[in-house]
Amino acid sequence: MTRHDATIAIITGGSRGLGAAQVRRLHHEGARVVIADVLDDAGTALAASLGAGVLYCHLDVAKSEQWAAAVTLAETSFGPVTALSNNAGILSFFGLDTCTEAEYRRVIDVNQTGPFLGMKAVLPSMRRAGRGSIVNVSSTAGMQGYEQLMAYVASKWAVRGMTKAAALELSREGIRVNSVHPGAFDTPMTSGMDDGGAASAAIPLKRFGHPEEVAALVAYLLSDESSYTTGAEHVIDGGVTAGAFNG
Repeated sequence: MTRHDATIAIITGGSRGLGAAQVRRLHHEGARVVIADVLDDAGTALAASLGAGVLYCHLDVAKSEQWAAAVTLAETSFGPVTALSNNAGILSFFGLDTCTEAEYRRVIDVNQTGPFLGMKAVLPSMRRAGRGSIVNVSSTAGMQGYEQLMAYVASKWAVRGMTKAAALELSREGIRVNSVHPGAFDTPMTSGMDDGGAASAAIPLKRFGHPEEVAALVAYLLSDESSYTTGAEHVIDGGVTAGAFNG
């Protein structure tokens, strides 16, 4: 028996990058997984490559009706949802003076409203299961500020706070909520950001992280091995924030 044999999970942004690594890890550990994303071709291909126990569902995380469909698919195919990784996110480089209202709202819709809608959507299913674990993927931008990332930083600090509020509300029901705060990782979202190695040189461990390293942390937090952990930040950044004031 493996760690996630009894897990039924939804992973948003699961078609590639950090999300795909989480899907592979949970599937390897016995979970049944719904990959939820807007990248239909990549998500369908990943599900097909993994075989039984993995399904793909189109999901724009900013739309509540699509969340309802994803939860229904998980329940009818596998049973009540017991795990959720709110991993989907977008990164936009705009400072205060250049970010338009529309651009700001789009980042907030995906990165902040998406996790809110996800937690709300899975709650009845987790109540039916009698347990649950939720991971909200924030960022080191949810621990400190970054220039030219006004909307992104705002959204990721919000995810950190929402996680704590939800953890307090749901603790009496046996549902845990934690946040994960990745730093620089080698994913399609960060492609080209380390040209020449300057970005890696600024990281104490001198490299970008591998998606599998985040997947290992998320798999732990979604498992019963972390049964006494809720409402906490879990930073995985190669040491970048070790010397920073994080608020």
